[in-house]
Amino acid sequence: MSLNTQPNIAKSDDFYQDLIDMHRDLGDEQSLSVNAKLILLLANHIGDTEVLSEAMTIARGEMG
Repeated sequence: MSLNTQPNIAKSDDFYQDLIDMHRDLGDEQSLSVNAKLILLLANHIGDTEVLSEAMTIARGEMG
């Protein structure tokens, strides 16, 4: 399996709004903690370390 980087989320605008809402009224530390928890939950769901490594490489590469 390889990382799917093509649009793949049904109702992506709704998902984005839910993501924004998840952070509403949180301080910076709380927001970072929620992001870390979400990442770990989704990484566990994916379960494929090669796909996760590819995602981390792509995400880090976009940082410049």
